[in-house]
Amino acid sequence: MVGRARERNRAERAAVRRRRRRLADERAEAKVYRELAGRRQGEEREILLAIAEAEERHAGHWEQLLGADAGRVPRANVRSRVLALLARRFGSVFVLALVQQAERRSPYDTDLEATRTMAADERVHEEVVRGLAARGRARVSGSFRAAVFGANDGLVSNLALVLGVAGGGASTATVLLTGLSGLLSGALSMGAGEYISVRSQRELLAASTPHTADAPQLLPHLDVDANELALVYRARGIPADEAKRRADALLADTGAVVDVPQDDADDVVGSGWGAATSSFAFFASGAAVPVLPFLVGLQGTSALLVAGVLVGTALMATGATVGVLSGGPPLRRALRQLAIGAGAAAITYALGSLFGAVLA
Repeated sequence: MVGRARERNRAERAAVRRRRRRLADERAEAKVYRELAGRRQGEEREILLAIAEAEERHAGHWEQLLGADAGRVPRANVRSRVLALLARRFGSVFVLALVQQAERRSPYDTDLEATRTMAADERVHEEVVRGLAARGRARVSGSFRAAVFGANDGLVSNLALVLGVAGGGASTATVLLTGLSGLLSGALSMGAGEYISVRSQRELLAASTPHTADAPQLLPHLDVDANELALVYRARGIPADEAKRRADALLADTGAVVDVPQDDADDVVGSGWGAATSSFAFFASGAAVPVLPFLVGLQGTSALLVAGVLVGTALMATGATVGVLSGGPPLRRALRQLAIGAGAAAITYALGSLFGAVLA
């Protein structure tokens, strides 16, 4: 009997601790959403405040279960506290992506004291945050793509260049000059290429954008019976019946404007200068990493090892960042980036050593 009583007491104490942790985490999550809402306006602000209220309802559930045992609630877990800090300081799409992952790891599916409504709420919150994060990703997609591509290209290509020249037996001065030349030429090439790419895509989209300026002058003279205006809609992917309905409505109201599906080039591809600047800056910052050991005076194998460690760390950081923003596992993305970069560097070093031996 005494053993059973002790076991029940231990179980009750463990339950109280778990409820207190749940209460602290719910309060922290509500704070995160309120901090995010404070940095937004309009519909997004209303959505985030509504989620905060839901989290506060969940906190009320744990307060009710605890009753007199509420006592001193512990601090929320480290993840929730860090998210609250980031939300207060930044409130960016990066924070929303982290919050999305946090919602995905909700423990309520297996917690018997959590209601099914609470578990369902958390699933819905994940989808709501996913939608908000998708808006942010769409706004930064062009420049972010150029930035990530530029940074990784700078890291991998310049490390491979430095290792290849070093493997061929070049002096430290030659390796340093090669690395700096690779940084400058690569950054300029990336920036110019990204600008041309974005401008070309914008021009292609502009060529496909419907031209409706002459519609008011054309509509009164169209053949009502043939109604070729319907062909405009059908050419844009609208079904024949719907196209004819729209065309007939326009002919009946000659003051109307032809409205056909079209995309805004700015929304689709972003700014050419923005993409070029991001690409240049991030390529240069990535390409500078493998050169740093030589700039501070390191030589030979020690400089190459330090360069490899620095580039590997940077590759893992960029890979993890992409993982967070894309909603994927950060560690897997980080290791993938590291493996690709290490493979390219190892192959280049081996080829440089081979060519150096042949030319010696």
